[in-house]
Amino acid sequence: MNSCFITGRDVFTGQPVKIVIEGERIQSVTPGPDDEPAWLSPGFIDLQVNGFNGCDLNGDALDPDTVIELVKRLSATGVTTFLPTLISAPEEKLIRALRAIAEARCANALAKHAIPFIHVEGPFISPEDGARGAHSRDAIRPPSLAEFERWQSACDGLVGMVTLSPHWPNALEFISALANKDILISLGHTHATSEHIHAAAEVGATLCTHLGNGIAGMIPRHPNPIWAQLADDRLTATFISDGHHLPSDTLKSMLRAKTIEHSIFISDVTALAGMPPGTYSSAIGGEVELRADGRLTMASTEMLAGAALPLSDGIAKAASSGVCTLAEAVRMSTRNPGRLLGGRGTMCPGAKADLVRFTLDQQENRITIQTVLVEGREYQ
Repeated sequence: MNSCFITGRDVFTGQPVKIVIEGERIQSVTPGPDDEPAWLSPGFIDLQVNGFNGCDLNGDALDPDTVIELVKRLSATGVTTFLPTLISAPEEKLIRALRAIAEARCANALAKHAIPFIHVEGPFISPEDGARGAHSRDAIRPPSLAEFERWQSACDGLVGMVTLSPHWPNALEFISALANKDILISLGHTHATSEHIHAAAEVGATLCTHLGNGIAGMIPRHPNPIWAQLADDRLTATFISDGHHLPSDTLKSMLRAKTIEHSIFISDVTALAGMPPGTYSSAIGGEVELRADGRLTMASTEMLAGAALPLSDGIAKAASSGVCTLAEAVRMSTRNPGRLLGGRGTMCPGAKADLVRFTLDQQENRITIQTVLVEGREYQ
C-alpha cells in the first residue's frame, strides 16, 4: 500500500497540519510546519456542472470520452467530486446523455470516483419566461414517474438528484415517490407559491437549486418563492457565488437567512468556462456571449445562460468580498455538499484522501491550485 503525506494550513482552523495518507485514505492528521504558506482543504464538491473548458454534457453528441476528459479538467481546478448536470431536453436526448455518463464511469476509475450520481435539472420545471431561465420551453413538461424510470433504466439507476418546480398538479406525488427511493429533490426554476414550496418540503424535497436565480425578474415583494425557500428550514439552498448570479449584498443576506449550515456553493459551470471571450452557439441558451469578466449571457441580453467560472473562483470571490470567511466558503463547497454524498468533504482519519492545496489572492479574487490529490494520488 502506497504511503505519502501533504502539508498545509487547515482551512477550517488556520492551523498548520501534516496529513499522512495510506493508500486511498487519510491515516492521520498531526501538527505541521509553522511556516506553511498554503491552505489545505478537502477536494471541492460541485453539485451542478453542465460542462467545462470545451467539454459539454448537454451537447448533441455526448460520448464517454468527453465525460472522462471533463473529470480530468475539473480536477485541475480542485473539484474532486461533482454531479454531471443535464438540463431540460427531449427524452431521447436525455437518455443518450445518461448512457454516456454511465459508460464513462464503467470505463474509467477516476470518473467512477468523481461522479457519485447524476443531477437532472428539469425538464419538470416552470415553462414561464424568467423562471425557466435558458431552458428551452419546448423541452419542458409535467413530472412523469414513467419517464424517470426510463432514465434509471438507461443509466443503471445513476440519477440521484432532480431539480423541478413544485407548481405542477402531480408534483407532490412525484416528489414523494422519488424521495422514497432516496433521490434528492431540489426546487428550482419555479414560479410556485409559498404553499407549493412548503408542501413539497413536507413530502420530501430537501434542496433549492441556485436560489435567487431561475426565477422571474419581477415578483411580488411578499410572498414569493425566494422568501418561502429561505424560511423553510427543511430546505438546504445552493447558491452560485461567482459574483454575477447574485450581488454580494444579496448573497450575504441570503446566507444569513439560510445559515451556513443549510447553504451550499455550486458553480453551474458550462462548457464555455475557460474559453476566450466571444459569441458562441451553446446547448444552453442558444447564441450566447461570454465576456472577459466571466459573465455568460444570452446574446444581446443581460439574461444569464449558465456560468463560466469554476467553483474555486466562486469560493475566492465570496471570501474576498466579505460575503463570508474563507473557512465558511470552503465548508459550503466541501463538507455541506459532502453530507449528501455519503460523508465526503472531510479531512479526518479514515476519510478518502481527496485533498486540495491552494493559495488565495484576495486582491485578485483568485485561488491558485498547487496540488490536487484524488484518492491519495496526485492529479497531474
